[in-house]
Amino acid sequence: MTIGGVRHIADRVSRKSAVPLYQQLYEILRDKIRRQEWQSGDMISPESELCQLHGVSRTTVRQVLDMLVSDGLIYRERGRGTFVAHPTMEMGMVRIIRFAQDMHDRGLTPGTRVLSSAVVPAPQDIAAKLQVTPGEELARLERLRLANDEPMAVEESWLVHRLCPGVLQNDHAAEPLRQVLEQGYGIRLVRARQVIRAICASKRLAALLDVRPTHPLLFIERVSYTQYDVPVEFLHIYYRADRYSLYTELRG
Repeated sequence: MTIGGVRHIADRVSRKSAVPLYQQLYEILRDKIRRQEWQSGDMISPESELCQLHGVSRTTVRQVLDMLVSDGLIYRERGRGTFVAHPTMEMGMVRIIRFAQDMHDRGLTPGTRVLSSAVVPAPQDIAAKLQVTPGEELARLERLRLANDEPMAVEESWLVHRLCPGVLQNDHAAEPLRQVLEQGYGIRLVRARQVIRAICASKRLAALLDVRPTHPLLFIERVSYTQYDVPVEFLHIYYRADRYSLYTELRG
């Protein structure tokens, strides 16, 4: 729905205040979002209406909207308008955590859809990561991860098949992969090395994640090791950048 009316006089900018007009308007609109007066997915009123409602120029309104876009609180869709963004979920980079457990901890209902699974020969680049011979059998599993039925991420796993023979026979839409490895094969993932970078969504990933092509994604490439320090899984994860932010605590 379209939103934008000012309900209280306290929500109006004041020209008598020492605070710049753009800062006042920024705080008004930001607080509406944070108080959930404006809900995720709601359409923001047109610039002309915001100008009239708050008694400021179009330049000021555009500056404030740009600030809110930079903060990840709103987003623009060409030809449609400006919308309140879904809140991002912070993910710490200090331990390996199961997606389902992470979603449960956030009060969300996790879901998984298996996109493909097959035993494939190891490509040379992945073989090097897993320290196996090129062409050795790998179990490849691709899954779409959901929270409250909303697509969140696509995961591609390559597992050293001789360490977990028959692993693809399990129901990976219902059983967490780490649980299958631990209970079925005595394999615990105790450490991992990963690289994180920003990429643009391909047409296929955009369709799976319900975003526009070229939408920004957080891409993780990870190698996970067993309790015996043997690499067992090579993983690609594609997170929606509008729903995830990654953080690391640093100490000096």
